[in-house]
Amino acid sequence: MISVEQALAEVFSLVEPSETEEISLIEASGRVLRQPVTANRDQPPFDGSAMDGYAVRAPFAAGASFKIIGQTAAGKRFEGRVGDGEAVRIFTGAPIPEGATHVIIQENVTRKNDLITLDQTPDSVTHIRPQAQDFAADDQLSAPRRLRPVELALLAAMNCSRLTVSKRPEVAIIGTGDELVMPGEEPQADQIIASNAFAIKAIAEAEGANARILPIARDTEASLRAVLELAQDADIIITIGGASVGDFDLVGPVYEAMGARRAFFKVAMRPGKPLMAGRLGRSLILGLPGNPVSSIVCSHLFLRPALRAMQGLGAYPLPSASAILTHDMGPNGPRAHYMRAKLGPGPSITPLPRQDSALLSVLVEADCLLIRKANDQARKAGEQMRYIPL
Repeated sequence: MISVEQALAEVFSLVEPSETEEISLIEASGRVLRQPVTANRDQPPFDGSAMDGYAVRAPFAAGASFKIIGQTAAGKRFEGRVGDGEAVRIFTGAPIPEGATHVIIQENVTRKNDLITLDQTPDSVTHIRPQAQDFAADDQLSAPRRLRPVELALLAAMNCSRLTVSKRPEVAIIGTGDELVMPGEEPQADQIIASNAFAIKAIAEAEGANARILPIARDTEASLRAVLELAQDADIIITIGGASVGDFDLVGPVYEAMGARRAFFKVAMRPGKPLMAGRLGRSLILGLPGNPVSSIVCSHLFLRPALRAMQGLGAYPLPSASAILTHDMGPNGPRAHYMRAKLGPGPSITPLPRQDSALLSVLVEADCLLIRKANDQARKAGEQMRYIPL
């Protein structure tokens, strides 16, 4: 067995970067930007008002009066010039008229017809947003980065309508075993519903991939080979189950017969010991355990980082954080343990009482994985523990 760190390094060594494509901004949510974008204008493109009020020219003091000579609003510039003793009615976002140095907020004046009087001497704040306060023409949004809603707004403000992103990785997911039937089918007494693939598909899609679930491969070499051949256009092929050492665990032998290169098999972790990775032609292959929790935990620890690396975001493990342990734990064994746990105030962290790798209901309760290193010592309540958010 190899360590989790060694296994992840091997997975990264098998990753080939995605190609790029040009898309429109409206399609870019969640995509990975691969080339920097340059602004072609200032933002704001003019000195603008930060408040509703009156644009005036300094100096002024309490009791000063100004004659209103016009009005300006967002998108409607005042074409004249503000002189001494003059004011222009102005609204938030409107361009500052020529000659004005301050915006007096409307709450600080008394207006009578076309004359305003300052009720008090304004403070030193001008209430003017200077041109290019946010960004200037030729400023860049760097790449690579995952495009969140705020980046989309920034790109729009930069007047960018098209951008270069990573192509979405294609992920093919294959459940294996005679015991499986798809949801909605009628299982025999000794069969179970295939559930893992739906979680793995969602995990892959949340990382920006296109994922598809292929037909279940039955426990024959011919069936498994036929389904694998359907997947050979994928960037990542994921098999679920069939990678252990039982008489019907055929994934490894069939992969080898098809010319695959296996990088490792078995990782010193729980859940998820019978994990396999390698390459088949152009595809990264991940052979996940059959137990539901094992396959989902392995997808978080290995599939998600692989997809991020493939799209240009770097070869890094998932980020972790620390929280205060709520109760004592005994020493850990020779495998790293990713315990299903819940976060509380503080933040604090509480391992859930049942850790069986077949219990999906327990994983549903969890919002993080508490990390126990191999051969970790006993831990006391109050100690800081690392965890991975789910």
